[in-house]
Amino acid sequence: MTDASAPASPPSAAPPRPSPFHEGRVLWVRHWTDQLFSFAITRPEDFRFRSGEFVMIGLPAADGAKPLLRAYSVASPFWAEELEFFSIKVPDGPLTSRLQLIQPGDTVLMGKKPTGTLVLDALTGGERLHLIGTGTGLAPWLSVARDPETYSRFGRVVVSHTVRMAADLAYREFFEAGIKDDPLIGEEAAAQLAYYPTVTREPFHHPGRITDRIRSGDYFRDLGLDGGFDPARDRVMLCGSMAMIKETAALLEGFGLREGSNAEPGEFVLERAFVG
Repeated sequence: MTDASAPASPPSAAPPRPSPFHEGRVLWVRHWTDQLFSFAITRPEDFRFRSGEFVMIGLPAADGAKPLLRAYSVASPFWAEELEFFSIKVPDGPLTSRLQLIQPGDTVLMGKKPTGTLVLDALTGGERLHLIGTGTGLAPWLSVARDPETYSRFGRVVVSHTVRMAADLAYREFFEAGIKDDPLIGEEAAAQLAYYPTVTREPFHHPGRITDRIRSGDYFRDLGLDGGFDPARDRVMLCGSMAMIKETAALLEGFGLREGSNAEPGEFVLERAFVG
């Protein structure tokens, strides 16, 4: 029999809602220039992604406010134990003005759902893969170029990186030499990978915008390729400035290449999340 005078039990507290973010611990930070830096965070055990995908990155906000997030391509290959990112520095940027100040041991928030179209699954079969990027648009190529499937699917891989000044060619030493020592794909990269940097605002052995070098034919001559992209053999991925992506996509369509997606693979892909 229940004692009516006994105090009622307090209602049980609702279980806490799971966080939509992983909390990554910063492992290292490298400042390439006063405008570019890279950093790596710990990888959650249950985090899976395809090389070339992006995630949302942010920092904890004060007073429990909603954190500000931006899309960042994962620069690590899918098999890496840490997650690497490549970022610009914007002095008054809502996120990067704070993100550029991170130190090892700090916490970075990362969304739990990677996504994107800059993946091999969005391309049909071909012989040559062209990874064309400007600025921090190099990031997904750092992932794709270290994926063993890239070299099993394509006999030749070209990483193209266009920047304003030669000092902005972050990862240049890696693509020229370091990747050849990679224990997983080093031998394949040494035989199949070509690195093609171009600089727009100072003298350089490959001067100018990548679109101008494609249009003039210099890109193909420098790499010893036939004059133009061939829909039967060439597959292309694009990442970087909106202007470059739109202009290059138009050039590719002029060569007869079709844009692909995860649902319908094609001869070239771009990341529409960054284009708008």
